[in-house]
Amino acid sequence: MPIDLRSDTITQPTPAMREAMASAEVGDDVFGDDPTVARLEARVAEILGKEAALFTPSGTMANQLALRAQTHAGDEILIDANAHIYYYESGAPAALAGVMCRCLPGVRGIFSAADVESALRPSDQHFPPTKLVCLENTHNRGGGSIWPIDRIREIAELCRRHDLRVHLDGARLWNASVATGISERDYAAHFDSVSVCFSKGLGAPVGSALCGTRETIARARRFRKMYGGGMRQAGIIAAGALYALEHHRQRLSEDHANARALAQGLSRLPGVELDPDSVQTNMLFIRVPKFPAATLVRSLDEAGVRVLAVGPDTIRAVTSLMVLPADIPAAVKIFESVLKRA
Repeated sequence: MPIDLRSDTITQPTPAMREAMASAEVGDDVFGDDPTVARLEARVAEILGKEAALFTPSGTMANQLALRAQTHAGDEILIDANAHIYYYESGAPAALAGVMCRCLPGVRGIFSAADVESALRPSDQHFPPTKLVCLENTHNRGGGSIWPIDRIREIAELCRRHDLRVHLDGARLWNASVATGISERDYAAHFDSVSVCFSKGLGAPVGSALCGTRETIARARRFRKMYGGGMRQAGIIAAGALYALEHHRQRLSEDHANARALAQGLSRLPGVELDPDSVQTNMLFIRVPKFPAATLVRSLDEAGVRVLAVGPDTIRAVTSLMVLPADIPAAVKIFESVLKRA
């Protein structure tokens, strides 16, 4: 079997998770009758300290529901230029919510309160009204970077003064919490809405959730139906998410340790540019300036390591539930062999 480092979305459900899914009590969730979905929504809202939660098929849908529920067509949102919502969600902010994205120059996805303040427009009929600021923690294209809690607090306080709402794309918030020891509730306290994902590091096969006030979630529920996200006997997949939530959060530290070990091993190879100290969670970006990344990725795949090219000379590797400690030295050896032949 290849060592699959493409993403933490490739995780497979464990036998215990499959058992929980097979025995799940179900109902029609669009009617509000699915007890397992209800338990999942109540539990994730409790963990994040929010009034309500909504189970969604994907993180993209959860994010886009947050935008649609908290803005109107023609509004503007402020967001990092490399944020998942802007970069990887198929133009959905414009297509579904009708909002403009004004991009901020984050460093590894992280910007400051001063960046937000300098982007605020005066109240004038020529300009779209700014209504929402979006953060991403951990930040995908930032290499799994973690937002400092003090920076989050400063931005949230600024937004309150300017009557702006704040959304967190927390697809990998679980990773940030495990890495820092700061609870998900403490992170979430600074946001009006938070999306979280169950199908990445937690290992569930399907699902995310959007959390916020009862009013926001009620609006989001209607838009979920509009977007085709209303599910029927969804308790089967909700049971997998609930199992992951209760059993797989703390084990994320294993993924982080594997990512650091991989970074340390790769950083010693000729032709690789990688600072192991930059690896904060389960993701690393590997620069190979002497080689075309796409060609190298193909050669690595043939040799038994699967990674992604994310730039002309940059490769991304992500550790997950499917990557064992013993896979790390094996992956480093394969990298070394392929680089020698390249």
